[in-house]
Amino acid sequence: MPQRCRYDPENPPSFTLSMNILLAFSGTFTVANLYYAQPILNVLAEEFDVSYERASNVAALSQAGYAVGLLFLCPLADMVPRRPFILFLIWVTATMWIGLCLTTKFDVFISLSFLCGVGTVTPQLMLPLVGDLAPAHRRASSLSVVVSGLALGLLIARVLSGVVANFTSWRNIYWLAFGAQYLTLALLFFFLPDYPTKNIGLNYFKALWGMAVMVVTEPLLLQACIIGFLLSAAFTSFWTTLTFLLASPPYEYTSLEIGCFAFIGIVVVALAPIWSRLITDRFAFLFSVVLGLAFEFVGIVISTFTGSFTVAGPIIHAIMMDSGANFAHTANRSNIYNLDSKARNRINTVYMVFAFAGQIMGTSVGNRLYAQGGWVWSGGSNIAFIGVAIIVGIIRGPRETGWIGWSKGWNIKKDDIPKAEPAVSTDTDVEAAPAPPEQSNEEGLAEKAPASK
Repeated sequence: MPQRCRYDPENPPSFTLSMNILLAFSGTFTVANLYYAQPILNVLAEEFDVSYERASNVAALSQAGYAVGLLFLCPLADMVPRRPFILFLIWVTATMWIGLCLTTKFDVFISLSFLCGVGTVTPQLMLPLVGDLAPAHRRASSLSVVVSGLALGLLIARVLSGVVANFTSWRNIYWLAFGAQYLTLALLFFFLPDYPTKNIGLNYFKALWGMAVMVVTEPLLLQACIIGFLLSAAFTSFWTTLTFLLASPPYEYTSLEIGCFAFIGIVVVALAPIWSRLITDRFAFLFSVVLGLAFEFVGIVISTFTGSFTVAGPIIHAIMMDSGANFAHTANRSNIYNLDSKARNRINTVYMVFAFAGQIMGTSVGNRLYAQGGWVWSGGSNIAFIGVAIIVGIIRGPRETGWIGWSKGWNIKKDDIPKAEPAVSTDTDVEAAPAPPEQSNEEGLAEKAPASK
């Protein structure tokens, strides 16, 4: 390990802009692994001589592997040193990726896609790391930079994959991804700082059970998870049915033209840090969540009733929905990371499991309604998803300690939120490693909420 990366309790690592950009870059080229195959499933079907239905298993198994890694690997980051854990996962995934570049057997290809999906959870390890390293007054804007990096990864993967496969062999995009992963590994090896283990001796199975307990004992976490579930449902419902809309009359766009819609993600990448600095860092996190939901709601309504006859509708929808969802997810994460500083990876896992379940439901519901009633029906379901999310967001105030209510005021300014005693971890019998000094005196953990009010 390079000397500058070694942890020094007398001089803990400072969170700089360059470190923020490094983590965002790493998230971009690791999460992209999940999306390279999506625009070229027809090419893979032809290459391996399988049906389109079987070829779609490549994308499905990659996502399934990601879900497995999310649930069973991410909690380990609360128990082991994160620097070697992150480097190990990237190295293993990048090495297995060689098989995807070389194999000529479809069964091997989909098996490796699943295994690589399991190891592609490193972006979900970096987000809690930002929560630990960034000072409290910059946490939301710092998280938004990394979240924007994930959005950029989706954009790069889909666009680059479609373009490269259109003009050269599809295997070239996989070789390019292989090189990007090893480049990421090298950069993190030389610049990612070490950080002490947060929970020494924590039992793995107890940690998994503790995640289920947190959902039913932490009103704030449950509120954030339900909102994340509904946000993800609307997101995947839109992007799945958009392909059908644009490929049909009156548009009849080619797959390359449809893929260009991914460039809308650039707007999200550009707006997210600005929004977080001006809104999320200054106001109560819940205010930013509800504002992002309202922003998204307006875009969905416009698109639902105009998208059938003008492409402006889906464009407005994509910009406002992607931006609103990014704002809401960032504020949600910033909020729940304050629950327990020693359990941020487990808290993030719980949140992402709900979000992943929302993606599955959104895809299923959106496809079914589009098949039965077209764009208006699927858009109507998105209006319902975000409408319910707004209701969930406003029935419990930012200072409420119970399940429902605004008993502690309506002021949305963040500086009005009182500091609380550090939350008592659900793993109180676990000896924690000495924590580094907090980088901001504004840091405060949210109060442990009672199970009922």
